[in-house]
Amino acid sequence: MLPALAGAGDTVLTAVASRDAGKAARTALPYGCRAVTGYAPLLALPEVEAVYVPLPVALHAEWVEAALLAGKHVLAEKPLTTDPDRSRQLFALARARGLVLRENVMFVHHPQHAAVRRLLADGAIGELRSFHASFTVPRRPEGDIRLDPALGGGALWDVGVYPVRAAVHFLGAGLRVAGAVLTGGRDGRGVDIAGSVLVRTPEGVGAHLDFGMDHAYRSSYELRGSEGRITVDHAFTPPADRPAVLRLDRGTTTRESTVAAHDQVAGTVRAFARAVRAAAPDGPSGTAGTAAVDRSEEASLRQADLLADVLCGAGRDLARTFAPPSTTEYS
Repeated sequence: MLPALAGAGDTVLTAVASRDAGKAARTALPYGCRAVTGYAPLLALPEVEAVYVPLPVALHAEWVEAALLAGKHVLAEKPLTTDPDRSRQLFALARARGLVLRENVMFVHHPQHAAVRRLLADGAIGELRSFHASFTVPRRPEGDIRLDPALGGGALWDVGVYPVRAAVHFLGAGLRVAGAVLTGGRDGRGVDIAGSVLVRTPEGVGAHLDFGMDHAYRSSYELRGSEGRITVDHAFTPPADRPAVLRLDRGTTTRESTVAAHDQVAGTVRAFARAVRAAAPDGPSGTAGTAAVDRSEEASLRQADLLADVLCGAGRDLARTFAPPSTTEYS
């Protein structure tokens, strides 16, 4: 994110903050920006218009709220929070203060997904029957925050967000969890290491979503229809320097099409910057900017609701998923 913020052209990297002064200085040095010790002092800087919040999941709500109350626009790492009601409160606070709040789900900014939607709209696979998405990554190193339940660790919040958001992206509103399994690690760390979820649309289209962080790498989705299927590999983390490949199978024929290489990280930063400029008092007038923000918020809240339903379907209590830590527990 730092290279994207520094190089996107629509943003100027002004400052980075850490609890540890040395870490802040080392991080800021390559970018020639200000190093700040502590998050609150950064939020007090008048030259800072917007902040990116990359903290562990358990601290998102606290520092997103603090940033909004300080009058800053916010790009927050996903998931925005682990509680849909809390997410709704934060979006409401942003709207009340005339600020932009975006959840950093980067893959939706890659044009390959718009190309898939066009194929669906053109009837390339007939009527949609099912959706299948998978995001799995290799084992995390010891000490990784994703293995700490107190910091909101676990596969659902880290990698499960991707297939869940993809289901929202392609299947729309009204998704319901028909069944969910969250699997803990054999080492007893207290976080889920893998999960598998079945969801359905009101019309009966089913989706199978799986994710994990002690697995062989996989990042893909497939849409199956009455007359064919569309497959996308490297769906969630496509290389910025290589074209994306979409595979369409229909009958006995297979056709591949390419989508130009695209840096979805930079694309996310530019989309956020455009939203901020549109929200400014002297920014573009009309409904285009507002509509774009509303669509982003709506998708984030659908995702939040679905993640909470996955926990419920797996027999987990949302309120006891983790105990938020003090901000002094990490830098």
